[in-house]
Amino acid sequence: MAIPRRFTIAESSHRILDPFTPAKVADLGNALGLRPDMSMLDLACGKGETLCQWARAHEITGTGVDINPPFVAAAVARAAQLGVAHQVTFIEADATGYVSDEPVDVVSCMGATWIGGGPIGTLELLARSLKPGGIALIGDCYWREVPTIPEAIRGSFAQSVEDFPTLWGLIEAVQHAGWDLVEMVHADEHSWDRYVAAQWFNIRRFIDAHPEDEMVPELRAELDTAAGQYVRYQRRYLGWGAFAFMKR
Repeated sequence: MAIPRRFTIAESSHRILDPFTPAKVADLGNALGLRPDMSMLDLACGKGETLCQWARAHEITGTGVDINPPFVAAAVARAAQLGVAHQVTFIEADATGYVSDEPVDVVSCMGATWIGGGPIGTLELLARSLKPGGIALIGDCYWREVPTIPEAIRGSFAQSVEDFPTLWGLIEAVQHAGWDLVEMVHADEHSWDRYVAAQWFNIRRFIDAHPEDEMVPELRAELDTAAGQYVRYQRRYLGWGAFAFMKR
């Protein structure tokens, strides 16, 4: 599945391609108790920031997989910048169905559970690369508050309320599938703002720098409505969290 060019443009300045700040990435790594003898596989790793930061802070080793060439190139450059290129490897490949040659201690898919058809299918995929007693880590959206009007549903990137679970609905479904929730770290309004508002800046810069590009009309239309939808609906209704699970 090719990543639409829109994401490469909108997230051009982002290192973390989720509504997380570096502080939240650090909190999550600390919460997981990462150690130098641990290994990690990060599916749909984006620009590899989480893996690179944890390799530097906790001296883990790991592999990141992503289908988007500009993101993989950014991940390789970031690893070199942080001095962890000898600890991490990045592969340009479709993360859908990707399984590690050797089992690892942590397998993650942050913000891309479409690779497994949703949280449960993604956890089943992650389990195929996981050591016994290892940690499966997913990041996903949920309803902070279930919207009741169509405008709020559409304004939150959904066609219906069934597109996202509630927080309890997500956790309950995973528990019923045979997993224990062992840790979680959630986005907040500040981290959402940093993720979303920066996209508007990137889009505006692209429009100004490339006025004749074929994507400008689409990006201009998005910029006209994005801020209003975000502050009216997404900021209120939509949550995002990173959840660590262990198989029972």
